[in-house]
Amino acid sequence: MKYDIIIIGSGLGGLTAGAKLAKEGKKVLLVEQHDRPGGCATTFKRKDFTFEVGLHEMDGLDRRDMKSKIFRDLGVFDKVQFLKVPEFYHFTNGRCEITIPHDPEKAIEILTDNFPEEEKGINAYFDQILNARKKAKESEGKAEISLGEFLDSIISNEDLKLILLGNLGYFHDDPFSISLNYYSVAQGSYFQGGGNFVKGGSQKLSDYLSDYITQNGGKVILKHLVTEIITENNKAVGIKYKGIGNKASETETIYGEEIIANAAIPNVANTLLPREHGERLQQKIDKLELGASLLTVYIGFKKRAKDLGSRYYSTFVFDDSIKTQADIKDNNKGDFKDRSFTFIDYSQIDAALTTEEKSVGVICSIDYYSDWDKLNEEEYKAKKKKVGDVFIGKLEKLIPGIKDQIEYYEVGTSKTIARYTLNPGGAVYGFAQTPQRIISDKIQSIDNLHFASAWTKIGGGFSGAIFSGYLCAIDILRKSRK
Repeated sequence: MKYDIIIIGSGLGGLTAGAKLAKEGKKVLLVEQHDRPGGCATTFKRKDFTFEVGLHEMDGLDRRDMKSKIFRDLGVFDKVQFLKVPEFYHFTNGRCEITIPHDPEKAIEILTDNFPEEEKGINAYFDQILNARKKAKESEGKAEISLGEFLDSIISNEDLKLILLGNLGYFHDDPFSISLNYYSVAQGSYFQGGGNFVKGGSQKLSDYLSDYITQNGGKVILKHLVTEIITENNKAVGIKYKGIGNKASETETIYGEEIIANAAIPNVANTLLPREHGERLQQKIDKLELGASLLTVYIGFKKRAKDLGSRYYSTFVFDDSIKTQADIKDNNKGDFKDRSFTFIDYSQIDAALTTEEKSVGVICSIDYYSDWDKLNEEEYKAKKKKVGDVFIGKLEKLIPGIKDQIEYYEVGTSKTIARYTLNPGGAVYGFAQTPQRIISDKIQSIDNLHFASAWTKIGGGFSGAIFSGYLCAIDILRKSRK
């Protein structure tokens, strides 16, 4: 059997591309190595708790947001419920404590009241992120600058800079190596459309898109690993794949008109393409840096966290050793006992992740594969427990008494992410969105091979993956009409 479209991987990029192409009448085959679709947009169950793997809040979904158009096109809003998050985030570092709302006018007012001497810089910051696309167009042809450079140029107060960088971990690990334009578009979307959580967890969105593919004549195969992209005459023409786990099987070969790689681009270059094509692709990505990973402590509470003293949906806790934004990267690379962290309290919304009387929360921190890769299994488990205890201790300090209400917890590391997504280094955001990355050309390989994932130029996060998948589908549809 031959398909119009073969998709390798079922992250949001692959699912979105597959759903759009299936809707337009293309015969789609999607092959996923995990036992469920979604990549980082998944959930898992332990006891009474459903744990959200990746999504804290999805930006935008206002009328101008491209995701709104995509979701309307694919019928997502009819079947998937999105909940508005109460505030953008709460920030504390031991020296100052402040809550940032999603409403930009209110945010400006609050920040100006707290830092009246920085009114001009605060207005400059919001002018940049609320007009990000216009600003990016105006700066075309000029050298890209980093977010850190921009903040240093408009603001003097170091704590104010840190407050504005509260959710930096949503994108990157260092303000001085993230593109200002990239950050501005992403951050501006939170202020323009607010934050949204998928009721029941992001698996609901992934399952919907997977079902949409099959309902429109496509096929989704889980627990099967693509081992090779078949090429002929410098074109991608098919794949080889095999079952894994309980479905272990002989390698199968199947052909398609167009191949979409929702897999990590380094994996496409190093393991899936024939050597000659793989080496050429590798040369194109050699200078691109892997983005950071994340460590997550998944926690099930006996009671609702908001009844235990938790007051905010997202609390960003910067270690008091961070005095300037230049200290952020060192802190992320430092000892876990000093690392900054985020606490997400899903009991602040009707998340539908557990029973009415209990709740789910997560502690999240920047993480790196190098923190774990040289440990044997016993050492790895011991370190995970130690690190989990460290962060729970930090949470207890933030919300006294909450530790006694923990019914269950487990720790996921960069190594966990690498195992389930196959992303090198567990990089959740794909390539780091440095100023150099932003100005590089779109990554291309051989004919009929397309990329749709967080690893593309558009970048990571749920929004980046969704945009990438939809635009990939549009490119293929345009190509087929010529």
